[in-house]
Amino acid sequence: MQETYGKELILNLYECNPKKISSEGEIKKFVIELCDNVIHMKRYGEAFISHFGHENPLTSGFSLVQLIETSSVTAHFSEYKKSVYLNIFSCARYDPIKTRDFCIKFFEAKRFEEHLIIRQ
Repeated sequence: MQETYGKELILNLYECNPKKISSEGEIKKFVIELCDNVIHMKRYGEAFISHFGHENPLTSGFSLVQLIETSSVTAHFSEYKKSVYLNIFSCARYDPIKTRDFCIKFFEAKRFEEHLIIRQ
């Protein structure tokens, strides 16, 4: 039996609360709570959060990169589409269902898609 290296949860959250996905403060609050209280991963440094892509409404929005000691949390926020595109990859164990439910609730998503990839 081969050991797994880790897992990656990919979430697409749709029809999110526009105030939450367009606020740097809310995004920072989200990633701190996610890492500290949901997936229980040690954050490595501060989150990089930047708003860019302004030449096209489709690409305009915040992006987030938070390194964790076991890999990373990345997300892209589309204000135009009211959507969040989130990847959580770690070689440490975490509960993907609890994680998914937290993300949906935090951003008040009305619809979502999810994929879980096991890395060998």
